[in-house]
Amino acid sequence: MNKPLDALALRPPADGEAALARLQPLFDRIEEGAAERERERILPFAEVALLREAGYGALRLPRPDDAGLTFRQLLKIVIRLAAADSNVAHIFRNHFSVNEIYVRRAREGQGLRWQEAVAGGAIFGLGNIELGSRSAGGVLPSTTLTPDGDGFRLDGTKYYTTGTLYADYMLVRAATPDERLASVIIPVAREGIEIVDDWDGVGQRLTASGTGHFRNVRAEAAEVVFDADGIGYGLAYSNTLAQLYVTAIVAGIARAVLNDARRLLLGRSRTFYYATAERPAEDPLLLQVLGDLATDAFAAEAAVLAAAEALDAVGAARDSGRDDESLAHEAALAAAKAKLIVDELAIRAGGRLFDLAGASAASRARNLDRHWRNARTLATHNPGVTKAAAIGAFEANGTKLPAKGFF
Repeated sequence: MNKPLDALALRPPADGEAALARLQPLFDRIEEGAAERERERILPFAEVALLREAGYGALRLPRPDDAGLTFRQLLKIVIRLAAADSNVAHIFRNHFSVNEIYVRRAREGQGLRWQEAVAGGAIFGLGNIELGSRSAGGVLPSTTLTPDGDGFRLDGTKYYTTGTLYADYMLVRAATPDERLASVIIPVAREGIEIVDDWDGVGQRLTASGTGHFRNVRAEAAEVVFDADGIGYGLAYSNTLAQLYVTAIVAGIARAVLNDARRLLLGRSRTFYYATAERPAEDPLLLQVLGDLATDAFAAEAAVLAAAEALDAVGAARDSGRDDESLAHEAALAAAKAKLIVDELAIRAGGRLFDLAGASAASRARNLDRHWRNARTLATHNPGVTKAAAIGAFEANGTKLPAKGFF
């Protein structure tokens, strides 16, 4: 049984630095086995459980004395967790997205019960993408939500159910026979749900981003939220957090590269032929590489946190009951810009790490290539060329970014 929030939550939750200080020892512990877990494909159930018990998933929940962490505070913590293990950080991406759209502002009914579940440590997953979809933008899901008595039946197959293997609840996007779009939030253990760990990506190998099957799954009426203006996915730019969260993970990878680079340089006793110094840690060429990696990690984090501040303006407006589409567009634009620069910095850093050592750094036992593979995999989630073109269209012609879905 999940513990109540008071037994788990960080104190005070509105103090991001205090929350980070409380969580950092746990992140350090998670980092210790990250390379081995990824190399040997050991799913991080134990590490997810530790974060559950530490109240990580409840950091944005409002409480009587405050509104929970800001987006800036949350994403700084996400960067630190991703620096420890980008897979573990990624597992919670859909959790925070679902929490923000459907749970955090709940005041009554099923939404309040979901909020209480998150407060007690529950984790939310997602089933959205379908491999059969071919059209660009606004695709009606083939997963069906069919009326059945006082509830519904859910049938279909989803791909990229990232994190759901570790989750207690999941959100499934579906459509009724009359093409009404809906989000169905149900327990993962419900009869008829099968989550398959068949993700075979080159990176982010432990996120269980595989297939979800839904076979005649019962959904109660209170577990279904139909799309409407200002509600759930009906909100303009409702996916900005989900996209910026991925970019925060990539920024965390840049920090992980820096950490491994420092250890690699300081741990070297031998150096290259014709090196400019006898000790690798005193070689100005190698120090320059380390300095560049430190700069990349700094710039990546700064870009994410700047975009998070724009998202905080949106959150403040929505908390006061106002959905300001212009603020939401500014946040989406900032998140898109952050993605482009952070992806480039982290992918480059993942390759430059090997400039600090000889062939020994390529040992599979070290698994240092995981940083490049993970950053490259995360960067593919939303194509950078599409983002850049959309930003250019706005700069040149004032064309706003797409307001629905991912682009």
